[in-house]
Amino acid sequence: MGTELFYLTLVTTFTALMWIPYILNTIAARGLMNAVGYPDDPAPLSPWAQRMKAAHYNAVENLVVFSVLVLIAQLTGAIGYITATASMVYFWARVVHFLAYTARVPWVRTLAFFVGFVCQIAIAWEVLS
Repeated sequence: MGTELFYLTLVTTFTALMWIPYILNTIAARGLMNAVGYPDDPAPLSPWAQRMKAAHYNAVENLVVFSVLVLIAQLTGAIGYITATASMVYFWARVVHFLAYTARVPWVRTLAFFVGFVCQIAIAWEVLS
């Protein structure tokens, strides 16, 4: 497995696990039956859990773009130092984004998102050039 696919696997696994803490908060705040059901007036989640849920949604949205770009790079043979580095940096940018979003650190969150975006553009550039 190449570097790009390795980091795609890490990004995908990390994204797949992001729901666990905020679901535990949902169970704690609403009780198990309301957490798995459809209560008419559900208790709100803790603010950190609401932010974590939003960070998870953002990660899922960006996973679509990142994964397609990595797979196209693999299929076309447009892999190399830039795509490998961009994939690695993208993973760490997503980890920082998730933690900064949850902890309510606005500038760090925004910078991490931007770094991830630049990584996506770098991979796209390599595919298209």
